[in-house]
Amino acid sequence: MLKEYGYVRVGAAVNKLKIADIHYNVDEMKKILDKAIEQGIEIITFPELSLTGYTCQDLFLNDDLLQGVLLGMEELKEYSVSHSIVFIVGAPLKIGTVLYNCAISFSNGKIIGITPKTFIPNYGEFYEARYFASGNHLKDTRITLLGEEVMISNRLLYHAAGYEDICYAVEICEDLWAANAPSNLMSVLGATLIFNLSSSNELVGKCAYRRSLIRSQAAKTRGAYIYASSGLSESTSDLVFSGHAMIAEANSIRKENERFSFESSIIYEDIDVFRLVHDRKMRPNMEGLFTDLQPCHTYFSLQKNKNILEKTYSRTPFIPKDKENLEEILKLQTFALAKRIKHLNYSKMVIGISGGADSTLAFLVCLRVAEVLKLPYSHVIAITMPGFGTSNRTLENAKKLIEGSKATYKEISIKAAVLQHYQDIGHDPNVLDITYENSQARERTQILFDYANKVGGIVIGTGDLSEIALGWATYNGDHMSSYSVNASIPKTLVTKLIEKIKDDQEEGIMKDTLTDILNTPISPELLPLDAAGHTIQSSEASVGPYILQDFLLYHFIRYGAGVKKLYFLACSTFDYSKEDIKKYLIIFIKRFFTQQFKRNCMPDGVKVGSISLSPRGDLRMSSDTSYALYLKEAEEL
Repeated sequence: MLKEYGYVRVGAAVNKLKIADIHYNVDEMKKILDKAIEQGIEIITFPELSLTGYTCQDLFLNDDLLQGVLLGMEELKEYSVSHSIVFIVGAPLKIGTVLYNCAISFSNGKIIGITPKTFIPNYGEFYEARYFASGNHLKDTRITLLGEEVMISNRLLYHAAGYEDICYAVEICEDLWAANAPSNLMSVLGATLIFNLSSSNELVGKCAYRRSLIRSQAAKTRGAYIYASSGLSESTSDLVFSGHAMIAEANSIRKENERFSFESSIIYEDIDVFRLVHDRKMRPNMEGLFTDLQPCHTYFSLQKNKNILEKTYSRTPFIPKDKENLEEILKLQTFALAKRIKHLNYSKMVIGISGGADSTLAFLVCLRVAEVLKLPYSHVIAITMPGFGTSNRTLENAKKLIEGSKATYKEISIKAAVLQHYQDIGHDPNVLDITYENSQARERTQILFDYANKVGGIVIGTGDLSEIALGWATYNGDHMSSYSVNASIPKTLVTKLIEKIKDDQEEGIMKDTLTDILNTPISPELLPLDAAGHTIQSSEASVGPYILQDFLLYHFIRYGAGVKKLYFLACSTFDYSKEDIKKYLIIFIKRFFTQQFKRNCMPDGVKVGSISLSPRGDLRMSSDTSYALYLKEAEEL
């Protein structure tokens, strides 16, 4: 059941209607609701005054129309008895002697609540104040309607029983356009979903503004915004209505219908309320507002369903959709390092080049820093340090990369020094264990730091976010540097940035070298080569596919997804077997928790996206944290 993972399927419907023909309109609504139920929608809204039509004008004051509204509501209430969906309908309601523009929510044979419109437009083409009063004028929060007591308030929260994070509120059309939209308050008070019943006519440029307004409101409130506006069935005496419907979540429009249709339409989306609540927990800047205003509460039940998640997730969430953002990332890396180099009186940049992707990206950033600071490329000192597992392919690529860029090239073999070290500590060089590997990594780091001292430079780190997350680095070896430009760049993004730089290159040795580097298997190259001179060591064979590990890291850190949800999302997104996903998830859990001691003393490094594991920035975590709880969840999958 999707609600176990925090999802609720919401919808926005635009119904074709006949103005003032309530019987016709109810029949059309029921047809739409039947279809919505087939689609697994759990909560859906219709447009403003959808029961009568928005353009009834003075008929809103007619007793026969208002009586027809009550009969239509009675019929919809009866429909809801045997249909498992929460639906919101717009209608005029007379309460006492005053008429209100209302949103009525139905569920399980009851009216679960009524939200009246707060801001009544009375300018330009709008003259609603001729008929309706603001919901602010209501003194009572309970009325008797169709034989039952019903909650009514423009500060009404609708809670899903048993699912505390699924809570919605309603605003109507102009409410969104007001400087202090009711949804601001309702989001502060706990609503994760806002439904807007609207009748927004079309004008040149208004659609784009409306879209940006809804996207902005969803982003600002860190919620979901579900919007349905009146369609072409309304009168076109002076205006035209397009039937615009949208669903926004967090900071993007997730679904949008095709406007200007004479037929009814439905859009829907699976909203991740756990994600929304996590964002609010991480950035609680809405707290403390409107403390003198108290909400009203009503409750409804959501039926169990067998929905299959239709929301899709990117396999590479760290990679921006807009290619222009790749250049922005490179600028962030470049200018962060340039500031440090300038601060250190234009110190030289000393970097180890392996012929792999990580060091290649860091090196390319160093070259950009030289350009920004108007320094010669020779200010970048690139050192290759072949060892027992260095292949000819990576060594040659490293040489071509450095020499082709006119950086200062140095080659220092570590073999003799490491063998001497093995002898000093009494390690048999035929034993290919962790000591065998880490001794090489630390020797390389010693060379880099000592050479940086020699030339008055700093060591530029090459390790990436994926390695930092999994602890796939030698403590005080490649784990350490003076400044780490790839600190928040995961493996999947490293390759994309190199591709971007490669595509910008003219045909020649640099472009060819970058192409081959991108096609080189990921390996630390610390174990001896096979008989054919090929590396026998694969990083992904040890830690799992980086594309999957980056995906798990993103959803674990960015949205606080629990183990079961991580597994569910991975199974829904990748073609790996469930057994493999479970295996790699367990690897992620064990390595992420046990390697925190490396992150707690990681060097300075620039944050470029929404995730950083720096102990000075985004991640505060003890090195002694137990992973038992998380491992138990994973093993029970």
